[in-house]
Amino acid sequence: MRFDRIRISPGRMNGQPCIRDLRLTVRRVIELAALYPDRAELRREFPELEDEDIRQALHYAATYLEDRAVELPLTYAVAA
Repeated sequence: MRFDRIRISPGRMNGQPCIRDLRLTVRRVIELAALYPDRAELRREFPELEDEDIRQALHYAATYLEDRAVELPLTYAVAA
């Protein structure tokens, strides 16, 4: 996928990935998506954010998370 709304510039927000030319980092947009489950309220508070900005921020973050399988023991002690 092409992240055409995410930009990284050493002179903006200490080189953190940002949404378009806004001073909103990808991390902040993900945090906002979690804090505002009602997208209408999020749009009222941050009218400069578009749905595609949020979608790309979430997808961008997901590409950096490792997906791995963890072996669990066949038996385990139950804590009382």
